[in-house]
Formats: sequence, C-alpha cells, structure tokens
Amino acid sequence: MHERSSVADLAASLRDELNRYSPGEKLPSSRTLIERHRVSPVTVSRALAELVAEGLVVTRPGAGAFRAASRPEAPRPVDTSWQEIALSAEPGGDQVPRSVDATGVLATLAAPAPGVIELHSGYLHPDLQPERALAGALARAGRRPGAWNRPPVEGVTELRAWFAREIGGPGGALATSDVLVTAGGQSALTCALRAVAAPGAPVLVESPTYPGMLAAARASGLRPVPVPVDGDGVRTDLLADAFRASGARLFVCQPLFQNPTGTVLAAERRREVLRVARAAGAFVVEDDFARRLVHDGAPALPPTLMADDHDGTVVHVCSLTKVTSPNLRVGALAARGPVLDRLRAVQVVDSFFVPGPLQEAAVELVGSPAWTRHLRLIAGELAARRDTLLAALHRYLPALAGNALFVPPGGYHLWLRLPDGTDEIALTGAALRAGVAVAGGRPYFAAEPPAPHLRLGFASASGAAELTEGARRLRRACDELGIAVE
Repeated sequence: MHERSSVADLAASLRDELNRYSPGEKLPSSRTLIERHRVSPVTVSRALAELVAEGLVVTRPGAGAFRAASRPEAPRPVDTSWQEIALSAEPGGDQVPRSVDATGVLATLAAPAPGVIELHSGYLHPDLQPERALAGALARAGRRPGAWNRPPVEGVTELRAWFAREIGGPGGALATSDVLVTAGGQSALTCALRAVAAPGAPVLVESPTYPGMLAAARASGLRPVPVPVDGDGVRTDLLADAFRASGARLFVCQPLFQNPTGTVLAAERRREVLRVARAAGAFVVEDDFARRLVHDGAPALPPTLMADDHDGTVVHVCSLTKVTSPNLRVGALAARGPVLDRLRAVQVVDSFFVPGPLQEAAVELVGSPAWTRHLRLIAGELAARRDTLLAALHRYLPALAGNALFVPPGGYHLWLRLPDGTDEIALTGAALRAGVAVAGGRPYFAAEPPAPHLRLGFASASGAAELTEGARRLRRACDELGIAVE
C-alpha cells in the first residue's frame, strides 16, 4: 500500500514539473529523482512508466527520460449508435436471447472508496491471504525445469493428480485423467454450462444461487429455471418436478456452504439429487467452491457428490482462488465419460491452456508445509469473524440477525431476510453513504424473489473492529430509510 501511494505521489509531482521542460528536453536522472524525493529506485521506475503510458514522457535505453514532443490529442468522437441495433437484434423462432448482464457479479467485485468497509466481497482480506507462501511458490515455480514451456492443454500432470485426490477422496474415485485444470472456478463453470447444455436449453439452478453462474448461463443463451433451497439445501421433491416440467438435462448446485445461504445439502438429499438426475437422464454440475473455507468446530465434511457418483452424472467444479488470493486463478473440472471430451474441447477453444508457471506455483503451494498452516489459520479466522459479525448484528440489528436462514459452518457470508417491502437498492445505496458496502439479494434469484434479502460477507473486512463498525454503519442506513431492525 505504501509503495503504491509513493508511486502515485511521485508521478503527480513529475506531472506538475513537466511544464518546466521543453519538448524533447531530458528529465533529471533516476539517481537524482531518488535523492530529491527520497524514494526507492522501484518507485521512480514505476512513476516514469505511468507517465510513459500517458504519453507525457518517452524513455531511451541508456540515455534517460525525456518530455514527449506533445501531449496526446483527445480521442476523436466515434458514432457507435449503430451498435444498439447490432447488439440487440435477436434471431427469430424459439431461441432464447442472450443476456450479457454482469451487474450481480460487479456488485461484489467493485472496489469501494477508501474508508468504506467491505461486507460485499467474496474474497479474503489481504491480511488473510498467504502472500509470503504464494510469493515463495511463484519464485520456486519459475525455476522449475520446463516451467516456461507450453503446458499440456489438460493441465500439469502433478496438479491434476492433486485435484483428483482432493475431489475423489480417500476411496480413489477419480483418476488423474478425469481432471482438467482451468483458469479459476468461474471459467470452469462457464465451460461446463456451454459444454453440457445447448443454446436455448433450460438449466435447473438453486434459488437463490450464485449470480456469476446465472450471468454465465444467460450469456450462453440458456434459460435458468429456479428450484427453491431451504435449511437442508435444494428441495429434492421440487427438483424432480422441475426436471419433468422443463425437460432440462442439467442441474447446477453448491452442496457445501451454498452461496448465498450457507446451507449444507443434507445426507438424504445428496442421494436424492443423484437419483433424480439419473432418472431424468441429466447431468449435475457440482460447484464445490468453498470446501477449503470450513470453520473451526464444524462437523466432518461430507465427500463431494462426485465421490458418490458411479455413472458419470456429476461434473465437478472447484478452485483454489477463494482460499488463497483473487489472483491465483487456478481451478479444476472433473468428469467421466464422453462429456470430458466435450469439456476439454470447449476449454481449448476458449483459452488454449492455463499458463504453466501459474500451475507450477499452485503445485508448489499445495505441496508446502505452509499450505496446511494456512488452512488451519483460515478455519479459525473465519469462525471468529462469523461469530463477531453475528454478535454485532444482534447488537445493532437484532431483527435482521434473527432472520438469518442459517449460521454456516463454512464459507464467508451470512444471508439475511429483510422486512417485507424493503427497497434493496435504496438500502445498499444508503449503506454505501454510511460507509459500508453490502450486497442486495435480488441478483441471487433467477426469477422474482420471495422476499428482499441481504448478503453480508465477513472474510473481506480487516478484522473484528471493522465487522462491528460495519454493522453499526448498516444500522445507520436502516434508520435513514425507516427500516425496522429492533
């Protein structure tokens, strides 16, 4: 943070000084800038790079930095009105129109202004990310023999084998050849949707569910059909009805620490999901995004659905991103039978392969002692932060705390029902004005929601003090709108 601030300050100072130089005149040397501004060589290099990117400065190897000949002209206006027709014109017939809407995803990815407490994000706070372990893994990976060669399109064998053991469990239900390495979980989900379902087809989804999956389905021309979730996971009685009514051949679910409810699919429903899907001749995409986000004190985790699948019904998706860093975009797709060939083909067409050095870094990370230590740290920290946020909600917003569907034993969020008639958009706006970013519940529903909701994350805040203050600021927003919270 300090280095980035120094770079911005130096770039601003140099920008102001440029008027003192004629076009083509040489700027002070890097050594002079280091001494004058008392910054590091890296800071000088990065600040000059910013000015080069802006077209204000040019550099010549061995000669130094010079003021550019002239400031770049403003881009010429372009008439793009024709694109409204091109992007909205849809084919006739019964095809489902594509809907490329990332609103629900961007709501949790947007970086708030400085001073705003983040309760909307789905990533670990930097203090919880294993930065030293990641840096060490990346450095070792770069020195591995062949690390910079083109990797196999299916992924580095060592990493595929590790994912196979993790997904298949101690029973060895999965072979290395059943796994493809992907560029994170979102990429894997998108690949699975496109590979399994044809454009225009219905796809059954949990209700509520992860907005990124809904966005990917609609962008592929698929039609999400919601199946309600309760405290034990998806309602399997309604799942069978939905298969019959829609003719769908695909169901996407999160059996463990479901996003946004946090629920865990009950044992009897696990068996029923597989039975109902087999009877419908359908696939189940298992999004196992949060298995490594289990909390201290949680019951023993159930195995993956894939570990209990004996006929290729399940396509499994998982990722290392949530438990490490948003930048470690390494995940896996696992499947058996002809669908694996389809998945491989779609992935190759989309992205060729995941960069080898990144895969090798993942291998180095999960094979190091630091990996086990990090998982233990996260288990304790997430449990403590969950309990802190719950206590703060009971203190400042007791009515909302009492409306939590489920207190999750894993994951990073709470799902709260709001009073009937609450305007979610107005509340998220008021919360932002009060200094806390929260996520409204509407984007998590494929159809009209039964009630307004709020999703509060506890992993992206800096600690207990921020979580407590975030709840207090949310109370201020509720008071502003007259929302009953007592």
